[in-house]
Amino acid sequence: MKEKFQHIINNQTLFTTLRRDLHQHPEIGLEELRTSNIVADKLRSWGYQVHRGMAKTGVVGTLKVGSGGKTLGLRADMDALPMQEQTGKSWSSRTDGKFHGCGHDGHTATLLCAAEYLAKTQHFNGTLHLIFQPGEELLYGGKLMLEDGLFQQFPCDAIYALHNMPGLKKGHFYFKTGAMMASSDTLHIEVSGKGGHGAFRKNQPTLRWWPARLCWRCKLSSPATSRRFLPPWSPSAACVQGKRPILSTPALC
Repeated sequence: MKEKFQHIINNQTLFTTLRRDLHQHPEIGLEELRTSNIVADKLRSWGYQVHRGMAKTGVVGTLKVGSGGKTLGLRADMDALPMQEQTGKSWSSRTDGKFHGCGHDGHTATLLCAAEYLAKTQHFNGTLHLIFQPGEELLYGGKLMLEDGLFQQFPCDAIYALHNMPGLKKGHFYFKTGAMMASSDTLHIEVSGKGGHGAFRKNQPTLRWWPARLCWRCKLSSPATSRRFLPPWSPSAACVQGKRPILSTPALC
């Protein structure tokens, strides 16, 4: 098996350097201009037909080998997170407030490594579509690519993707039937009310509607609420995130 993939082993330093370069230049969802340029240029240099523009910065590379009628898709995401890196690594982000904290730099480099290997060896018979998706982090980049006609233009008999998972054994792949990692949906709740000072709790209770307390209750009850609408054996997770602080200065309420 090692001999079969010796070409990848020989290029390990090349793609490690590429991954660290992507890590140093993170781009958030639907703004992956530099990243998609790198992806497209490398795919073209290896003989792929390159299609650009789906979901703004998406890239699809196609390679046909032999006369086989089957089509396989391989997908990776490219976007970073809008957060500050504090790892202290020598290849840390050079862009303030942007960080490949979810490892999509690794996903992109991994698929490019596979792209180079498959183009070099051509150990398949059929059509290969490599799909580089933008905007995975809560920006619905996959949905946007579908709306732009991804599978109408690039139909696949099967499609595969992977996600890194720090802590698992190096050099191993893990599979299971059913859900393995969570997807996410977005629910916006607007709470309207009237705040008030705690000193008026007894004398004027009807003057306050306490929106902050309702927000806290929504957050605390969300895990139990999600379980009410799913079978007991179905895996689920409820995470509530807020972007705006209710109070920006100390107060008594």
